[in-house]
Amino acid sequence: MKIKILIPIYNDWESVSELIKKIDLEIKNLNHEVSIIIINDASSEKKEINTHGLEKIKSVELIDMKRNGGHARCIASGLKYIFEKKDFDYVIPMDGDGEDRPSEIKDFIEYTEYSPNKTIVGERVKRSESLFFKFCYNIHKILTFFFTGKSIKFGNFTCLTKSTVENLVYEKATWNSFSGALTKVEEDKTSIPSIRGTRYFGPSKMSFVNLLRHSFSIISVFKFNVLIRSIFFLIIYSFLILSDISIITLIPIPIILLLNVIIFRLAKRENIEEYKNCLDNIQNVIELKKDN
Repeated sequence: MKIKILIPIYNDWESVSELIKKIDLEIKNLNHEVSIIIINDASSEKKEINTHGLEKIKSVELIDMKRNGGHARCIASGLKYIFEKKDFDYVIPMDGDGEDRPSEIKDFIEYTEYSPNKTIVGERVKRSESLFFKFCYNIHKILTFFFTGKSIKFGNFTCLTKSTVENLVYEKATWNSFSGALTKVEEDKTSIPSIRGTRYFGPSKMSFVNLLRHSFSIISVFKFNVLIRSIFFLIIYSFLILSDISIITLIPIPIILLLNVIIFRLAKRENIEEYKNCLDNIQNVIELKKDN
């Protein structure tokens, strides 16, 4: 079985070096071919990735992008690169900072042996961040469910079958939101519990504003669900406040309308032509560890 681990990074050079070492240790007893593909999203800092002493990982490639596209587009480009250029059975996207724990890679791979045709998502059951971040993350989940009717409890850390990768590569929403697109194209997926790890080095780049944008990007994949639910909400709410109209009771109406404008604007990021040509943004492909 050939497994590609896809790691998008932006300046997390120390973390990704540490992550690769830990992955190599975690897979030492697996009888599968594991390779790593790192997508460098036009980092502003250039440092080396240490691959010295790797025993089990078959190869490590670093792909430098010319222009920064953001996390979702970095993953989307990596999926397209793997689908078009590599021979593989599964792709495991994961963050490069240590928050997706390498010890759980074995869980994904073991599950594929029982259910080889199903994509697996790591359902986040426990987080290691601050109480404020956990609160914001719960707001994100509530917003997503309220507007879309979809309960999305996973991030990038998944194990994708080849057919799922193909579906994602031909889905324009992948260019906007990975988890949103995966929810859209793959209904018959399964989940395993995943405990969020801690960053190896440096502070998290996920601020409240970034989390809010991330949430709206997911929601925008289901923009017509949002529109329909908003219309129903406004109709029911209007009837409820007929006998008590005031400035305060009217506040939710412009808020819902504004959110719809934001969501439909974000949905414009779903540009299939840009996605088709995204590999033109590759500057270099460097083999850090060659196939043995």
